[in-house]
Amino acid sequence: MKKKKNSLMALLVVALIALGTVFHFYQKVMKKNVLKESVVFIPTDCSTEQLANLLTPILKSTQDFIWVAEKKKYLNNIKAGKYQLRKDMNSNELVNLLRSGKQTAIRLTFNNQHNLKSLAGRIGQQIEADSIALLEAFTNPAFLKQHNFNTATALGMYIPNSYEVYWNTSATQFRAKMLKEYKRFWNKTRLSKAKDQKLTPKQVIALASIVQKETAHIKERPVVAGLYLNRFHHNWPLQADPTVIFALKAKNGQDFEVKRVLNKDLKIESPYNTYKYKGIPPGPIAMPDISSINAVLNPTKHNYYYMCASIENLGAHAFASTLRQHNKNAVKYQKWLSNQGVNR
Repeated sequence: MKKKKNSLMALLVVALIALGTVFHFYQKVMKKNVLKESVVFIPTDCSTEQLANLLTPILKSTQDFIWVAEKKKYLNNIKAGKYQLRKDMNSNELVNLLRSGKQTAIRLTFNNQHNLKSLAGRIGQQIEADSIALLEAFTNPAFLKQHNFNTATALGMYIPNSYEVYWNTSATQFRAKMLKEYKRFWNKTRLSKAKDQKLTPKQVIALASIVQKETAHIKERPVVAGLYLNRFHHNWPLQADPTVIFALKAKNGQDFEVKRVLNKDLKIESPYNTYKYKGIPPGPIAMPDISSINAVLNPTKHNYYYMCASIENLGAHAFASTLRQHNKNAVKYQKWLSNQGVNR
């Protein structure tokens, strides 16, 4: 009887130990572990140590998470990306989310970039790929040649907007997406409107960049576009000051503010000098907004061939159909500049 009692006690002890062990492991797997709503960015080729460092500030027990992750073989295949974590997720739920690769997309935006370098910097602030890798992708000669771009027209492939992408999108993946978006943007309707203006899509972008630089007033852009198209269709030089400013900056190899274009500036030798050369410049002088592109595709019809910055409505323009009226407007503006002490 005593032996029987001892055996039962031993079995009970074993059972309690087993239950304790099961409960211990159950706790590791199922107890709440995420302390707060969080976003975690897991880099490409992330190590276990890096992952632990990322998660430690938001977990009750990093050790429990690592234990579950090992058991579920997640640590052999850590997936990069941006992940949205719920408060009170347990280690099992967290591992399942990270192992699934179901990351949260980001809303990437860009506009008004001066060149590919500044675009690369802007995108590099928003995704994992750095600006150097992005710029290399943007300027890759083989890619440009394959898709009928060159260093002058390449900026025009990037249509400023907001796009949904994954944070760990690579430089070449981002470039591929932008090419796809460019082709989507240039649908049959826009292509037809470009053809009506006797322009290619690349020429539309180049002219739109001039319109963009010429006026910050969105409502005025179709009027400005119509003026330049009047000149273009009548084989006049565009005579756009922003192209001269672009040429000056390119010649000096630096960015600087030019508030006043001088007569001597109009003689600068550059294919972008629209005072010397007729037609559309070789490429955009900056990144135009969609509003500027649409202005070129949907210009206001009028008889204006001349414009001058307005002194009554700063930032806007005084338009004229005749050179005589334009000269009057120009004299007023030049006097105003001189009175303001603006020499360059």
